[in-house]
Amino acid sequence: MGPAASRPLYLGPRIKRLRRELGLTQAAMADELGISASYIALLERNQRPLTADLLLRLARAYKLDMADLAADERDDYARRLADVLRDPIFAEIDLPALEVADVATSFPGVTEAMLRLHGAYVREQQALAGLRADGGATRGLDPVAEARRFVADRRNYFPTLDSRAEQLAGEIDKAGSIREALRQQGLRVRLLPSDVMMGSIRRYDRHNEQLLLDDTLTPTQRTWQMAMHMAYTALRPEISALLRGESFASPTAATLVRRALAAYGAAALVMPYDKFARAVDARAYDIEALAGQFGTSFEQVAHRLTTLGRPGQERVPFFFIRVDEAGNVSKRLDGAGFPFAAHGGGCPLWNLHSAFRRPDEVLTQWLELPDGQRFFSIARTVSSGGGAHGRPRTLRAIALACAAEHAGKLVYAAGQNAGGQEARPTPIGVTCRLCNRADCAARAEPPLGREILPDDYRRGAEPFAFAES
Repeated sequence: MGPAASRPLYLGPRIKRLRRELGLTQAAMADELGISASYIALLERNQRPLTADLLLRLARAYKLDMADLAADERDDYARRLADVLRDPIFAEIDLPALEVADVATSFPGVTEAMLRLHGAYVREQQALAGLRADGGATRGLDPVAEARRFVADRRNYFPTLDSRAEQLAGEIDKAGSIREALRQQGLRVRLLPSDVMMGSIRRYDRHNEQLLLDDTLTPTQRTWQMAMHMAYTALRPEISALLRGESFASPTAATLVRRALAAYGAAALVMPYDKFARAVDARAYDIEALAGQFGTSFEQVAHRLTTLGRPGQERVPFFFIRVDEAGNVSKRLDGAGFPFAAHGGGCPLWNLHSAFRRPDEVLTQWLELPDGQRFFSIARTVSSGGGAHGRPRTLRAIALACAAEHAGKLVYAAGQNAGGQEARPTPIGVTCRLCNRADCAARAEPPLGREILPDDYRRGAEPFAFAES
C-alpha cells in the first residue's frame, strides 16, 4: 500500500459544510453519529482525522456517496490557494510552496476565508472593468438579472413542471392533504419550536426521513413549505431537465433559477393549472377569493396569475412586481409588455408605492405611459416573517398590471370604462431618467438627453424646466 493510500483523511471543511447544509448543530450531528460534540469540533478543525468507521457512518446517516465524501480536499485546497497567491497583488511577498500547503492543511478555515475574499475582489475588479468598457453594462455579473432573464425568456411558463405537478396534485387529492401524501411516501412531517429549528422554517432531515417545520408557521405557510419540499424532490427530474445545458455566469445565478423553478412547481402543486384557470374565470380574477379557495396567500395567487400561458388556455397576461418601502425590487415578472420590466426603477405616481400607507387594502389605478399605452393596476401590501413576539416582520407591496383591453375581465375594474371619464388614467413614466413629461411635480431628476433651463429669474412649479432642444 502506497503512502497516499495510508495517509490520514482530514475533511474538516467538508464535514462543517455538510452539517450547515443539513441545518444541524454539532451536538445534533454527534448524536446521530454516536460520538461526542467535542469530537465533531475537532474533526471540523482538522485536529482529528476521519476514520473509516466514521466515514461509513456519515455516508449511511445522510445517504451520501462514500467515494465523493472520502475525496481528500487538502490537495485541492493547496492548489486553489497557490493559484490565488500567484495574483500579481502578492508579487512582492515570499510565499514558499511548503508554507502554502501547510496553511491549506492546518488552517482550512483561514484558507476558505482567503479564497472567498479573493473571489470577491476578482468579481469587483471585473465589474469595474465592465463599467469602463461598456459604460455600465454588467449583465453577466448580476446573478439576479440573469435569473430574471432566464424566466422572462420563457415567458414565465414551464409546461413540464405544470404537467407533472398536476399529476402529483391528483395524488394529493386522493391522499386528502399534502401532509398525508408525504406520509404515504414515507416522510414524516414534524412541527418543532423555533429554538429547535435554529433559524430555519423548513429543514429536511434525511437521516430520519422527516420534514421539520417551524411550529409558528400558519397553516397556509406550512402547506407552502411542504409544497416547496415536494417541488425540490418529486419535481427534481423536471427541474434538472430545464437546467441541463444552461451555462450561468455564477453559482448564485444557478441557485436563484433553481429556486424560482421550485417556487413555480410548488405553486403548480397547490394551484394546478386546469383547476386554477377555471377558478380564475369563475371568480373574475378575485385574488382574495382565490387565495381562500386554494389555501394560499395573496402574493402566491398573484404570482401564479403570471404563469397562465398554456397554448390555447391562456388567461390575462400580467406584469408582477414586488418592492419594499425603500423602493428596492425583490421580484419582477413580465407577461404584459410593461416597460418597468425592461428598465427597472419606478414612478412615484404609481400607487404601488403609496400602498404602504393603506396596508392590506387592494388599490386599483389606470395608468398611462408617455407613449399612450394604458394599463390597469392592482396593488396591495403583503408581509412575511413574524409569527411570535419579537420576531421581525417584513412589509412589501406587490402590484399586478395588465393592458387596458383586458381589464374588463377583472372584478376590480367592474363598472369602469377604460376610455371614459370614470377611468381617468394617471400619467406615469418608466423612470425619471427615461420620462420626458415636462409637467411632473414628482420628478426626481431630469431625463437623459434634455437640457434644463436656469431658474435665476423664474422658478416653475415643477422641479425642472426643459429647453426646447
